[in-house]
Amino acid sequence: MALAMLVLVVPPWPAARGLLRNYWERLLRKFPQNRPGFPSPPWGPALAVQGPAIFTEPANDTSGSKENSSLLDSIFWMAAPKSRRTIEVNRCRRRNPQKLIKVKNNIDVCPECGHLKQKHVLCAYCYEKVRKETAEIRRQIGKQEGGPFKAPTIETVVPWFGRETISKDVSRFHSTLKMW
Repeated sequence: MALAMLVLVVPPWPAARGLLRNYWERLLRKFPQNRPGFPSPPWGPALAVQGPAIFTEPANDTSGSKENSSLLDSIFWMAAPKSRRTIEVNRCRRRNPQKLIKVKNNIDVCPECGHLKQKHVLCAYCYEKVRKETAEIRRQIGKQEGGPFKAPTIETVVPWFGRETISKDVSRFHSTLKMW
């Protein structure tokens, strides 16, 4: 004799309780306990649920009322708009002055290169130029020193044009001092 077993894995949503109750009642109706001519099995269909302990309670109502569970128990209700927004409300929401792009009044011309920049911020074009010069200076210092683990005991100084240096080990590079 074959035994029927049902295994369900249900996420622990609050609305799943009513859905499980409906399916459990349908299963109990489809598999009657006493079939004519066959002895009743010692146990019924098994229900395995992943979730809190409230899902393992029997779904039989002890209140005595045999009314069918409502349709709302077996449906997962989703958030949906109940009425359409008017065009005036939509326009007010979209054109809200707090959401509009703000006009910048702090734009200035870079005195070094002439490109536009924000006040009190380095010009991006000049910064990129200085970054490339710094990379070139570091590469030349690396060639002079012979590698990262062969650094000399005295520091390497990079003088700018128009400045005096006191150090003995001076590397000469052709660079001009920036205003900032």
